[in-house]
Amino acid sequence: MSAEPRINDRIRVPEVRLVGPNGEQVGIVPIAKALELARESDLDLVEVAPTARPPVAKLMDYGKFKYESAMKAREARKNQAHTVIKEIKLRPKIDPHDYETKKGHVVRFLKAGDKVKVTIMFRGREQSRPELGYRLLQRLAEDVDELGFVESRPKQDGRNMIMVLGPHKKKAEAKAEAKAERAARAEERAQEQESAQG
Repeated sequence: MSAEPRINDRIRVPEVRLVGPNGEQVGIVPIAKALELARESDLDLVEVAPTARPPVAKLMDYGKFKYESAMKAREARKNQAHTVIKEIKLRPKIDPHDYETKKGHVVRFLKAGDKVKVTIMFRGREQSRPELGYRLLQRLAEDVDELGFVESRPKQDGRNMIMVLGPHKKKAEAKAEAKAERAARAEERAQEQESAQG
């Protein structure tokens, strides 16, 4: 079964319930008459409800109809937000300055509406002290508490410990907020330039 509707001569039923080009009901007509009407009005006969008894067919410009439905599908895909998982890697004995830098990345990702997978890599003897990694992940979760929540709790995975943080805000909301923020900054700059010139 193809997803494409049957059109014109491909419709092989004795009669159809015909719908006019503006959505008006014409009624049940023999297929030959329906095809004739389609040719006269320079339109296609398109089967819109093949499972109905008798099938429903509509007079329309099929090329235009296909183009419009493709555009609608494209628009719907464009408005769909894609969830991205960003990854940050840490070591159990991380320098405080490095920790702040990595935390800044996590904050940025969560603000953008992305999920963050935080991985702590253990090497050598560090593997015998998983509580160090656990405490570090707990601290990070508490530090970014207002932006995100722990979606999957810290768990050991071989030499690594992994935790996933999810944003409180949806991706679309985050995008809208970032756009508004940029507009506000642009407005501020424009005002500053005006006052500098004036």
